[in-house]
Amino acid sequence: MSVQVSSRPGKGQYSETEAAEQLGISVLQLRTMIRSHVVDKDEDLNNVPVHTFQPSDLLILRLLTGKQTGSDAQ
Repeated sequence: MSVQVSSRPGKGQYSETEAAEQLGISVLQLRTMIRSHVVDKDEDLNNVPVHTFQPSDLLILRLLTGKQTGSDAQ
């Protein structure tokens, strides 16, 4: 297993578009994942104020997509 070390600090917050790009999915797919895994009903989506995502959010969402990170893929 190889570990990539970045000389720049990690990003603290990601916009919806940036989060989708990091996950390798479209914004529509990201919204669909949130609807199916975070809220019970579409009406509840209005009560979820997700405008930014933390790195930990992206980790969980990546697990839900089933996609591996670049350093994990072999």
